[in-house]
Amino acid sequence: MRASSCPSRTATPHTRHPTLAEFVEATTKEFGIPGAAVGVWADGREVYACHGVTGVDNPLPVDERTVFVLGSVTNTFTATVLMRLVEEGRIELDAPVRRYVPELVLAHERAAAEIAVLHLLNHTAGLEWNLVVDTGERDDALAGFVARLDELRQIAPPGARASYSQAGFNLAGRTIEKVTGLTYEQAVARSVFAPLGLSHSFFAPSDAMTRRFAVGHNVDEAGTMTTARMSKGNRGESPGGGIVSSVADQLRQARFHIGDGRLEGAERVLSAELVHRMRQPTAELRAGTLGDAFGICWFLRDVDGNQAGGPRGLGRRDAGGLPAGEHRPAAR
Repeated sequence: MRASSCPSRTATPHTRHPTLAEFVEATTKEFGIPGAAVGVWADGREVYACHGVTGVDNPLPVDERTVFVLGSVTNTFTATVLMRLVEEGRIELDAPVRRYVPELVLAHERAAAEIAVLHLLNHTAGLEWNLVVDTGERDDALAGFVARLDELRQIAPPGARASYSQAGFNLAGRTIEKVTGLTYEQAVARSVFAPLGLSHSFFAPSDAMTRRFAVGHNVDEAGTMTTARMSKGNRGESPGGGIVSSVADQLRQARFHIGDGRLEGAERVLSAELVHRMRQPTAELRAGTLGDAFGICWFLRDVDGNQAGGPRGLGRRDAGGLPAGEHRPAAR
């Protein structure tokens, strides 16, 4: 998905753009992608281009309300909720995580004592990428995940360097639970889904399974495409990758983030100051492929003098990121 910043206007009804549609069709054919949905916000209009099908076994046409697994794009929701708690004065970014999650134990005691909330949001906590454990599907799943973080390798001291960590975002999700008294999923639904009007964004498989749902695929050496059977997601890892959502909802979220925090017909979720702060560099990325720097959850990159940013979903069935242009691009 892509969104470009422009003067505030009232959105017109969504349209489909023939040139964009031709590009999406050509690209999906070139790379052998069964189905794709692309959304653009520019000049006060939402424009969509959808092509292909949800899967080879049950081929339904992809449209702007088809839901995809977001993967790491979920981080933007986690960070938005946490920044709302910052705005409310309930969390401080520079405070140690243990202020809010006092039971935190890591492989290195010094790291556990020193990791700050900001370290989780800009991937500088020094935690290894992830810990794959199944802690059940009850409301204590995230607490169970955090209780096992002492099994995770500490790859650098807190604040020393940036290294992507889904485990860090899962810990951020637990921080949200401890501060709000809600489950992580409830907090996201109340603080982001509901106020922004995201009606096709879900955590629970029981919600997603009733919608038009895109699945991933494998391709063998002969070029035969088969459905990639989804492994059961672990609820304890929801803050780092548990959301499924549609391109229409993601474009709406993108508009919120590249604007000043206002969205017509929606409750203000964050102040303009904090929305802008999330897109400011907080940690340099050296010789990386993800961008030039981390903001607060965002991968930031300079593109022809314009700031672009967005986490990328990783996997065979995921959404492909949420790029957001800080300024109007020179070319599209």
